Amino acid sequence: MLFPGHVSPQGRHAGAYDPSTSKKRTFMKIMAALLILLLLAWPFIEPYMLETESVSLLADDLPSDIGQLRILYATDIHKGGSFTDGRLRDLVSRINACNADLVLLGGDYAQDSAGAVAFFQSLPRIYARYGVYAVVGNHDRTTPESNLTQLRTAMLNAGVTPLINDVARVRIGLSDVYLAGIDDVNCGHPDLNGVASRVSTDDYVIFLSHSPEIIPQALRTSDRSGRSSWYDLGLFGHTHGGQIIFLEELLDRDGVPNEYTQGWLRQNRIDMLVSRGVGTSGLPVRLLCRPQIHLITIRSAK
Repeated sequence: MLFPGHVSPQGRHAGAYDPSTSKKRTFMKIMAALLILLLLAWPFIEPYMLETESVSLLADDLPSDIGQLRILYATDIHKGGSFTDGRLRDLVSRINACNADLVLLGGDYAQDSAGAVAFFQSLPRIYARYGVYAVVGNHDRTTPESNLTQLRTAMLNAGVTPLINDVARVRIGLSDVYLAGIDDVNCGHPDLNGVASRVSTDDYVIFLSHSPEIIPQALRTSDRSGRSSWYDLGLFGHTHGGQIIFLEELLDRDGVPNEYTQGWLRQNRIDMLVSRGVGTSGLPVRLLCRPQIHLITIRSAK
């Protein structure tokens, strides 16, 4: 025990002021303040951290002469606000760099239907070997009928084929794949039965709907021969993966079941993806829910 006036082995009096301790405390306070600032800023940084998910799938119905099909899927861009023209150009450059056979877009291109028209009017050219196809989302249908004709025209002029209650047959070599898309579930007039009746379970079919709310109904729907499991790959968006992970239960899901919030799942032999999307809705923030696009390689199992 050291008494007042006793000199410690280091040559300092016990109880004397230690400048090194003060510096450590100051350093710790600065680091704590920086950590707090980072935690507060992070949700505004994460929306810019776009990732490309690469996935490979085997498909029984993909014709063997096709061998493989590379699909780029992007949804929920929500151009406007913090999602600027520059970010859109960067996104399209990233999409084109993937050299996909098909590019598929999942809806919600801007904040409202007028913005969706403007989105396609200014969209940089997207390149894909067999074409670019797209469905529409609830934000694209805020004025359901008045802007739909303009939106279709803008999409076509941008080199994008709209799939609004429609099926496209894509010829690849000597075989075909089918792209089936419906109108938005919440703000449009989806015709799921009409779309399913134009394909067969023997075809390779990719089904696109902006909202995954339709999944339970789609699994019960039949093809033109009255058989279920009429599509092989389902691509959906709308949920943003919750956007803010710890608060997703508080957000309005528009009737989307919990199991269809984000990620891959397989039901009734069908592979399905609910993407976290590219942009944001409401506040321009994300938390532990990075934006994403998807490069999906389908290989024939035959």
